[in-house]
Amino acid sequence: MPKPDASLSAIVVSGGKQYRVAPGDRVLVDRLASEPGSSVKFGRVLLLHEGDTIEVGAPGVDGFEIEAKVLAHSRGPKIEVLRYKSKKRVRVHRGARADLTALEILPFGRNKKDESEEDAEETPKKGAARKARAKKETKEPKATKVAKEPKATREPRAAKK
Repeated sequence: MPKPDASLSAIVVSGGKQYRVAPGDRVLVDRLASEPGSSVKFGRVLLLHEGDTIEVGAPGVDGFEIEAKVLAHSRGPKIEVLRYKSKKRVRVHRGARADLTALEILPFGRNKKDESEEDAEETPKKGAARKARAKKETKEPKATKVAKEPKATREPRAAKK
């Protein structure tokens, strides 16, 4: 369980349940169909908390996945259920154990340097577009249009006898 003041954490969904995870955490989730040693991706991330920023998804954070490594498969504690009705001779005893998978959360997060570089590329400085266009025109001569030949017309079918 991550600390509430951790600088990086997220809320993911697995098996219909929500888990708050941070890099390096070990969590027990309902049994997953994966072999120990393999990795699992959580595509449904409901919330991402990174430093001072909180990103809430609707329904999930777009384009963000959290990867976890499968450590082992185990079973939870035995739960006993007793049903008893007095004077009716009803005594039912049942037990259950949950099948669990132990996961270790791998490091995740959005790289702020990558986002700032993408923003810089999208908004070029004043006059930069004109310079880029001028370079492109000098390097690549414009292709001339080639006249297309008219399509061949089909001959009508011969009439049946």
